[in-house]
Amino acid sequence: MAAVLISEAPSADARPRRGAIVLARHGEPALSRKVRLTAEEYRTFWASYEVLGLLPGQTPPDSLVRLVETCGSLVASTRLRSIESAQALAGAREFARHEMLIEAPLPPPRWPAWVRMSPKMWGFWARFWWWFFNHHEGQETRRQAEARAEQAAAMLTELADGGEDVVVLAHGFFNYMIGRALKRRGWRLAWSEGYKYWSMRRFERRR
Repeated sequence: MAAVLISEAPSADARPRRGAIVLARHGEPALSRKVRLTAEEYRTFWASYEVLGLLPGQTPPDSLVRLVETCGSLVASTRLRSIESAQALAGAREFARHEMLIEAPLPPPRWPAWVRMSPKMWGFWARFWWWFFNHHEGQETRRQAEARAEQAAAMLTELADGGEDVVVLAHGFFNYMIGRALKRRGWRLAWSEGYKYWSMRRFERRR
């Protein structure tokens, strides 16, 4: 009787490698937060924040520099603070820029002028009103931003499925939204440095 060859099942190590996705926040923008503002003044503050670049003299952390040196794809949002952050890390290396990665809007509640707070506190309440009460003032709604985050997660997943790591230089809260979308797609948060400037959050495929 002829021998029958039985092929062995492929080992786990034989599976194609899928890259990780690292969501990094941009560096510190060139705009002081040591002020107290009314709601209207915060609108002006946020408009300036959205167009300004980085505070001069910053040095990206070595861990992020090394990660960018070895990643397969580097992408940034189209906001100047993200572009300059990616440039500080990439040197002469080219990187992609995607409008879908920009920060979600932050219109503050229409509170009276006697209410004065720091930009950090206004950011908290503006995000709270936008997230829970759909306060958008004609800008992007939470539902629209969540759909955009899903699109971003799909794009990043496609890049990572090529086998190399992907590094994203974008924004604190929208990175959080992308992270939620990645988890729905089967990714897990492997480690996190939080949401401070230059911080990283690494996502890997669940086995």
